[in-house]
Amino acid sequence: MSDPSPAPAILWFRKDLRLDDNAALHAALDGGGPVIPVYVNEPDELNVGPLGGAQEWWLHHSLHALKNALKSLGSDLVLLSGKAEDILADVAKRTGARTVYVNRAYERNDIDREIALALKEKGIAIRAFHVQLLHDPRTIRTGSGNAFKVFTPFWNAMQKLHEPHEPVDAPSAIPAPDHFPRSENLDGWDLLPKSPDWAKDFSNMWTPGEAGALQKLEELVDRELHDYKRGRDLPSVDATSNLSPHLAMGEISPARVWHAVRGMPKKASEDVSHFRRELAWRDFCHSLLIEFPALDRENWDEKFDPFEWQYDAREFRAWTKGMTGYPIVDAGMRQLWRYGFMHNRVRMITASFLIKDLMIDWRKGEQWFRDTLVDACPANNPANWQWVAGSGADASPFFRIFNPVLQGEKFDPDGDYVREHVPELARLEKKYIHKPFDAPAHVLEKAGIELGRTYPKPIIDHGFARDRALAAYKALKD
Repeated sequence: MSDPSPAPAILWFRKDLRLDDNAALHAALDGGGPVIPVYVNEPDELNVGPLGGAQEWWLHHSLHALKNALKSLGSDLVLLSGKAEDILADVAKRTGARTVYVNRAYERNDIDREIALALKEKGIAIRAFHVQLLHDPRTIRTGSGNAFKVFTPFWNAMQKLHEPHEPVDAPSAIPAPDHFPRSENLDGWDLLPKSPDWAKDFSNMWTPGEAGALQKLEELVDRELHDYKRGRDLPSVDATSNLSPHLAMGEISPARVWHAVRGMPKKASEDVSHFRRELAWRDFCHSLLIEFPALDRENWDEKFDPFEWQYDAREFRAWTKGMTGYPIVDAGMRQLWRYGFMHNRVRMITASFLIKDLMIDWRKGEQWFRDTLVDACPANNPANWQWVAGSGADASPFFRIFNPVLQGEKFDPDGDYVREHVPELARLEKKYIHKPFDAPAHVLEKAGIELGRTYPKPIIDHGFARDRALAAYKALKD
């Protein structure tokens, strides 16, 4: 009698929406049987770090791209809604699958443990793989075995490890079952905004999906990371990789990105090192999240718990709409709303303004960014907000308060970034582009600007705001 055919394997996609360098996919293929790719639309209250509106837009297009890619290899993507353990158990029962293959999502450690136990009780095994970060965070520890709380020693320790794994190419075919389980219609998930369609300009900047990610990487390699270290601080210069949303949704692996810049010419070595540090920062933030799962809700440094925030709904609304009267802040917030993205340097400026000029709790900003960024990450986003607030691990000190005018003049010296995103200031001369409130009346008139009508006056005086923030910080320390 011949051996029975291998049982089907369930491949559970989450934030790993790719076929290239997908460890769970290759392990499922190694089983020799049919592979059933599944994406579960989990209820928000059960899904750790539910996606914001911008990433829901991205998810719709990414799932569509993944489904087409799977079909080109003879497979398909099954879309189902519900609790993951119920959905996966039902698919296993219907297909005879006994194993679920999945890539680890570190923000879900606790809930994934519960899902694994629930499935084990039903005779279904879960095999989880590390491929979403450069290294398993549990392997990067201090000499005493604890997690690093400061980035530089974390980076130094990472560099002493072996290189990240060599990425594995996508398979050329994926064996399919005789019949795929019933799948829901992606359009029925209502992930796209309708009325109004606030994401209408997203597609002018982004192409969600694995092919879009690999194209961005190819462009990065072609320009040999030219001027990355300097240019990444200049928002009017296209010097960054623009890979962050693709990494956030797992459309490309960090190992693939790491090794893609390995063969750069010697002249690019400093840029390569700086770029790789940014990839390592992503690992560092995830290690913080593992250590402190409440990273988006609680101060890492509990000494900040008594800090007296000053929430003003009008000021918060002006910040979200890019109507603060400070051009570099407004340009960033408008870029965010229009494209679901903001230049990294300007993220720090806008965050500092909200936290220290307006004295609004960093959690309000973290929630807004989470909803509006296409690259919102459950580790990077809160870790970076706490970094600016001074309450996080390895944080910038609270008393480091950005002056929005000086920041604009330093990093957008010609005002090109402001003119692009705040068009009502486009005709204002360079001298006043970052401080229209100081411009003489005839200069404003020539530029067609009427403060308070065509462009807002500052919602707060920075000098007053700085003194108030420092006094609040002093009170916290006393």
